[in-house]
Amino acid sequence: MEPTSIALITVGFVFVLVLLGVHIGVALALLSVIGIWGITGKLNVAISLLNTTAYSAVMDYVFAVIPLFVLMGILATLSGATRDLFSAAQVLFGRIRGGIGIATVIANAIFAAITGVSVASAAVFSKLAIPEMERLNYDRNFSYGIVAGSAILGMLIPPSILMIVYGVLTEQSIGRLFAAGVGPGLLVTAILSHGIWLMVFFSPRLGGQLEKLPPMDWNTAVRTAVKPWGVILLVCLVLGGLYGGFFTPTEAGGIGAAGAMVLVIINRKFSWKAFVEVLTEIGRTTASIFLLLIAAQMYSRMLTISGLATKMSEWAAGLPVPPMVIILMFLVVFLLLGCIIDSVSILLLTIPIMFPVIIKLGYDPIWFGMVSIIAIEIGLLTPPFGMVVFAMKSSLGSSAKIEDIFVGSWPFILMLVLALGFVIAFPAISTWLPSVIM
Repeated sequence: MEPTSIALITVGFVFVLVLLGVHIGVALALLSVIGIWGITGKLNVAISLLNTTAYSAVMDYVFAVIPLFVLMGILATLSGATRDLFSAAQVLFGRIRGGIGIATVIANAIFAAITGVSVASAAVFSKLAIPEMERLNYDRNFSYGIVAGSAILGMLIPPSILMIVYGVLTEQSIGRLFAAGVGPGLLVTAILSHGIWLMVFFSPRLGGQLEKLPPMDWNTAVRTAVKPWGVILLVCLVLGGLYGGFFTPTEAGGIGAAGAMVLVIINRKFSWKAFVEVLTEIGRTTASIFLLLIAAQMYSRMLTISGLATKMSEWAAGLPVPPMVIILMFLVVFLLLGCIIDSVSILLLTIPIMFPVIIKLGYDPIWFGMVSIIAIEIGLLTPPFGMVVFAMKSSLGSSAKIEDIFVGSWPFILMLVLALGFVIAFPAISTWLPSVIM
């Protein structure tokens, strides 16, 4: 059997195993070994390549950025900085109908700059924002949709775990990817905020009642701006230093984690029990991502050895359709996969096949990274297994129903699709800032 045929069969079986409930990392590693065994005819070659990949795939210095940025987000949440951030946004926007919803989006956008994980944003703001919206008699499904939709910013505004993984898989600059995420992140923030305002304007019952707040004077404005000083200073330190060229993404992660630890100590939130829980969470998250990275590197090498990636790119380039049609086909794949597996796994599963096609078609890899991340994140809101929705359900407990969260998310999915359309139609939204500062 030809190597490309063997590779195609293994690709099909990856989807079968995932649907059967096999962990994506196990499925990729197992089928990579079987594929290389079938191509070379030697099992010892496949096992040797797996051993080599397990070491080389994660030995690079850049991989330290993953646990460091995750640690920064967890410590910032532990310090109470997230609550201060939401409270400040609530004071600023609570005077208009739908203001708490807009405050949730703004707070999520800033929180995204220190966490990099959408699921974490969904869990945190489910506990912070939804009780406030219920107190003001917001429509329950509407409040669920606000948190779910704005949680997507966690993976879009840098630093982002998805950007790091995409950069590693495609050998693109992580700093450029971080810079590229700023434009789309601000665009999504603006569209969600305006969408909430318009929904409440045309259907006031969604936004409940206005909160009675004291008049906004100079003293109130200053106190509001100063309250979340810790998280704002942390964001400025990490992103400012990174874009200013003072340190690399990995160094930015270390400095950010250290800064978040200082906030924990200043706010007197440190305890040995919390410290152990933080380390446990870091270990669990990092081990899961690294297992996926090792398996994906093995899978990518198998595809390269088989020649499938090269033939796929040549075939796609020769199709009698506009190149944008192929991009749209890829986006549909992202949306469908988002229904059944997590975002990191989607990147690891698809990018080794899609990226050579993108390069062959002449598209900017940085732009395609942003388009891919938005599409994948939209998939995390769609049934039956939207990861963000299930994170919210886990955080809210029996007080929320899965179907209500899915229903509330639909208007926000449409808003995110609109944002995706803008990023596709106007590539400069993603590419302008990297070209200026990098």
